[in-house]
Amino acid sequence: MWPLFKRFLIGKPLKTLDEGARHLSRTKALALLSSDALSSVAYGTEQIITVLFAVGGLATLWLQVPVVALVLVLLGAITLSYRQIIHAYPAGGGAYLVTSKNWGMHAGLVAGGSLLVDYMLTVAVSVAAGTEAIVSAIPSLHPYSVAIGVVIILALTGINLRGLRESAGALMVPVYLFIVVMVVMIVWGLFNILTGQVNYQPTTTGHVATGSASVLLFLKAFSSGSSSLTGVEAISNAVPNFKEPKSKNASMTLVIMALILAFFLTGITFLSFNYGITPDAHVTVLAQIGQQIFGHGVFFYILQIATALILSVAANTGFSAFPQLAYNLARDKFMPHSYMDKGDRLGYSNGIMSLALGAIVLLVIFKGSTGSLIPLYAVGVFVPFTLSQSGMIIHWWRERDGHWLVKSLINFIGAFISGVLVVTLFVLHFSSVWPYLIIMPMLLRMFWGINRHYKLVAKQLRVLSEEPIKRHHYDGATVIVLVSNLTRATAEAVDYAKSIGNTVLAMHVSFDSNPQKEHRLGTEFKREFPEVRYVDIHSSYRSITKPAMRFVDEIAKGTKERNYSLTILIPQFVPRHGWQNALHNQNSLKLRTALASRDITVSTYYFHLKE
Repeated sequence: MWPLFKRFLIGKPLKTLDEGARHLSRTKALALLSSDALSSVAYGTEQIITVLFAVGGLATLWLQVPVVALVLVLLGAITLSYRQIIHAYPAGGGAYLVTSKNWGMHAGLVAGGSLLVDYMLTVAVSVAAGTEAIVSAIPSLHPYSVAIGVVIILALTGINLRGLRESAGALMVPVYLFIVVMVVMIVWGLFNILTGQVNYQPTTTGHVATGSASVLLFLKAFSSGSSSLTGVEAISNAVPNFKEPKSKNASMTLVIMALILAFFLTGITFLSFNYGITPDAHVTVLAQIGQQIFGHGVFFYILQIATALILSVAANTGFSAFPQLAYNLARDKFMPHSYMDKGDRLGYSNGIMSLALGAIVLLVIFKGSTGSLIPLYAVGVFVPFTLSQSGMIIHWWRERDGHWLVKSLINFIGAFISGVLVVTLFVLHFSSVWPYLIIMPMLLRMFWGINRHYKLVAKQLRVLSEEPIKRHHYDGATVIVLVSNLTRATAEAVDYAKSIGNTVLAMHVSFDSNPQKEHRLGTEFKREFPEVRYVDIHSSYRSITKPAMRFVDEIAKGTKERNYSLTILIPQFVPRHGWQNALHNQNSLKLRTALASRDITVSTYYFHLKE
């Protein structure tokens, strides 16, 4: 039943060569990659006034205006910086790649690890905020907030497993609905203020003297409001997903997103101040503004529905960026290579599933509270911001390309403000962000452990065996050796196969993703083993099991007619530690399971890995 359910859930497999048609236009990319940043206006201003009101009451709420002004300065610096990153590093990778290239791999892994956790928090925070918007409109659902959030995450997981274009298409409606509703609300609210129709005037003015409005309070409010900038980096991570010209389309999408976000932040803060909005534990700031402008009519509920939808789908930014970042880390041998495998729908399904599981765990641990999640969320964003923008300063001073001094200045402004934010978050929000100091060392230990293991394995596999194995030939035996690449393990398996049979076939399954690599493997194998027949079976769907099984069935049919025995020899690594099993042998396990239903001898050639 599982194959039928899987087809129903995610659809039929797509060919590798169909990937070009799956790339995103600017319109779809804006929906897929900008929902996190745009939706943050639903809680960014609220976080600012919550901090100000808690410390200084009504007398300090005027500070929300200069705080947001500084947030907009940081937004401008980050946008310009990431436009530079998109053009300088068009292969994607964002902060991880930039930091690795300019600050070294240790710093790059800090950026990459921070973003991995941050994308999980993106999903958890966005879903939690979306659930709060639903509960604000329907208070009776409050006891079921966490359950609603889990259901939303599972729904988004299913959408993303269906593929990039499908997820973008599904998200266009809520994202563009939110944009339209917000524009209408801000324009309507500004019209009411300008025409003197506002019933509730601001509680304070900018001239009110406030002894508690210190630099410390300002920084605390700024660090809380900076959560509005989360998600800005997602486009730079996903440049390979854009249509050609990729860099140009990605940078233009980033600018459009930044302009919309700046308009929303300015408008919401201006309305919040002029309508005298104060924090309410049961009604969000956005909902209060909507009540002031629309009343409790149809438009108010449309606003709440649009907010809940975009906050829920904002989690999709994490679903888009996390798998791509995991792929880059796996390519550099810091995460399991299974994160480089594409699923039936041309998405990195292992990354999608890992993200969903991590987000659900976070949602349950923090009980769906955005207030508890946001400070840790902000640290995960601004550490990579600081590292990547300071890394770009090194890049420009090394390359000295056109207007490099101006570009360096922009990066310096962004790096300085981001660095101040990181320090502020640790000093003023330590009770919320201390888990970062535990999670990051654990991630770095894991990254380097995986990398060290892969390097040791590569060193052992690099040199082909020069000592011939003693051969004992048995007439009438056919042996098929499964070959993934040409390594020492492969060579020893072929030697062993020749020792137990007189006919040896080497079978390799090739994909469309890297034809040059596949051709090189065939050439090298024939040079090393000219007496062994090398068979390259092509697969358009990135599946090894099905094409291999078809080939084995054909050979088995021929050997039975000639009364020959058939043995399938599968090379397998034997790691010294149990956790390393997850890094190897996934495909061989699938094949062994499939072959178990056939009347064929399946043998394993064990290659023992050393420390």
